[in-house]
Amino acid sequence: MVKRLRHQPLAPRNINAINPHRWACNDELSYCLRSIANHAPWIGQIWIITDAQVPDLSHLPAELVERIAIVDHLTLFAGHESVLPTFNSLAIETLLWRIPGLSERFVYFNDDVFLTGPLAPGDLFCDDKPVLRGSWADNRAILADPASRDDPTLLNALTQINAAALAGFGADRLFRAAHVVHPLRRSVLARLYDQHRAAFMANISHRFRCVSQFLPQSLHNHACIAADMAVLHSAADHLHLRTGAVHDYPLPHVRAYLARAILPQFKFLCVNDLPQVEAVIPETRDWIERAIAA
Repeated sequence: MVKRLRHQPLAPRNINAINPHRWACNDELSYCLRSIANHAPWIGQIWIITDAQVPDLSHLPAELVERIAIVDHLTLFAGHESVLPTFNSLAIETLLWRIPGLSERFVYFNDDVFLTGPLAPGDLFCDDKPVLRGSWADNRAILADPASRDDPTLLNALTQINAAALAGFGADRLFRAAHVVHPLRRSVLARLYDQHRAAFMANISHRFRCVSQFLPQSLHNHACIAADMAVLHSAADHLHLRTGAVHDYPLPHVRAYLARAILPQFKFLCVNDLPQVEAVIPETRDWIERAIAA
């Protein structure tokens, strides 16, 4: 926290960059790991990326803990230490492929994404093709509006637009990734690094998230789509409770949406800001516990 507060005055003054809930421990990591143990026990080695920290794993099943390894920022950013410390998930995601020992086919979890139903390998990869969840979007209106191009509330859309552009896709037709786990191929990311070295270096240089960055997963996805090396999955098997939803919608509607996570057709639940949600829906953790249970 001391490092973050020291650098935070230089960060963009918006909640997407400096929301304190992004760095607080709210048990999301525990929910995420337990959901893997319950719904995808076939997943092998698990790497947790931290900044000189070791999370408490004592409450997890021993057979799961045995498969967990800690990767420090110094390892991930070796050779690029000048950009550290970083508090930016986009910068970290840019270098995921550098984790020592990482498989060619791997799956990336944000710790606010939980499995809520059985997940099979075929749900993520069809042979060597990643199975991509999301939808096609036309974001030309965002680029046409100068205010929107610098709007931090549109960070996710803007970073996906930037990623698609690197892969040769226009804002009129880009594949908008869902908030789920991301199947990725290490060789694709390494090749993209070689092809777009300057963009990758710029992406890791931001200590806090910025609208000028690109979303690495989206760049990977568009590169795979362009090469006909992806399977697009349109089934609605995921739920996303985004930041601000509890303020933008009636609470009974939000409660009903959260309760859907226990239904059998859903495999993924993303809760962007757990403290914000449970402040007005105290039973939120109960719903999450029910959803991730085997």
